[in-house]
Amino acid sequence: MAGTLLSIAQQTRFALCLAAAFSSPALPVSNNTNAVFSPLSLHVALSLLAAGSGGATRDQLLAALAAGAHGPDAADSLHALADQVARNVMADGSEAGGPRIAFADAVLADASWKLNPAFQELAVGKYKAHTHSVDFQKKAAEVAAQVNTWVEEVTSGTIKELLPPGSVDESTRLVLGNALYFKGAWTNKFDASETRDGEFHLLNGTSVGAPFMSSRDDQYMASYGDLKVLRLPYEQGGDKRQFSMYILLPEAQDGLWSLAEKLSSEPEFLDRHIPTRKIPVGQIKVPKFKISFGFEASELLKGLGIQLPFSSEADLSEFFDSPVPLGLSVSSILHRSFVEVNEEGTEAAAASAIVTRGTSLLRRHPDDFITDHPFLFLIREDTTGVVLFVGHVVDPLLA
Repeated sequence: MAGTLLSIAQQTRFALCLAAAFSSPALPVSNNTNAVFSPLSLHVALSLLAAGSGGATRDQLLAALAAGAHGPDAADSLHALADQVARNVMADGSEAGGPRIAFADAVLADASWKLNPAFQELAVGKYKAHTHSVDFQKKAAEVAAQVNTWVEEVTSGTIKELLPPGSVDESTRLVLGNALYFKGAWTNKFDASETRDGEFHLLNGTSVGAPFMSSRDDQYMASYGDLKVLRLPYEQGGDKRQFSMYILLPEAQDGLWSLAEKLSSEPEFLDRHIPTRKIPVGQIKVPKFKISFGFEASELLKGLGIQLPFSSEADLSEFFDSPVPLGLSVSSILHRSFVEVNEEGTEAAAASAIVTRGTSLLRRHPDDFITDHPFLFLIREDTTGVVLFVGHVVDPLLA
């Protein structure tokens, strides 16, 4: 178990580094818009990529995914983590009154190349992946449609097009996919009759009117000088898992980006800022929001040191049973996420595909939690620490 906990700590570190890069004003991935992504979905898809990579390409992936670890032990712990996540953390809990969860992996390989039996055994055994032999060379559009239908089914219709037209063509040889879905009800639901419009202050100094959910019940809340954190737990099922949403609200109205940077530069930041007990609050106000967001992750990942898989030096030799021609590399990593937060709870989904080709602040009571300016949020499973989703809201009216 200690090894698994270490792996989860490494995965969380990767998630927060990704979140900082994702929220950085220097990168135009998500500037001036609400955004959400699933570090878990990307981590699992990239771990599957590492399983089929060799040499320096594998080492580079392991260094980013396993916090600098190298060698067979690092790879084994990465695959063991994927197994643990698929079987335990992301098991459906809806029949026992917990969150409804779906989690699936897929490997689609061109029929002209035979998958390496060792890779196939690992993908099916540890990642619970479905492997398919397909015809990219003559039926690329049909294969893309097949992937999109699979994603739509796993995500209960919230994500309809992971692979846009042209993202897969006759030169595609392999697609690695991950899809996840989460729907949880708050342990203490908000009373919809108490939802009122209020002012939300934007990063540019203006403000908009937005619907705010409110409550005066005791809350898991903590203040840390320039930061307040609110934990909103979801109803549990019949096991020990506890999923929660965390809202990280900087005191400064324009403090979003520096908070995102702090989150990644201090690896234990999240653990040190988690409210552990309920306290009486004056009032909490949280805006309702709905985000659908997609992006191509290659540049983001190159910035985290994952460069070889995208280059002509990529070594993807462990995927296939026959010699891999020169020039097989990752052409794109596509990611889409969805989240909706309302009085009842949260619905969230994400999907990732790796495609390879040949070639004015008001005075407040200290115990209030008024989420009226840009903030970070994340959804995690608290007993393990696995982070499912990270996002930020700059304007709750943006769909």
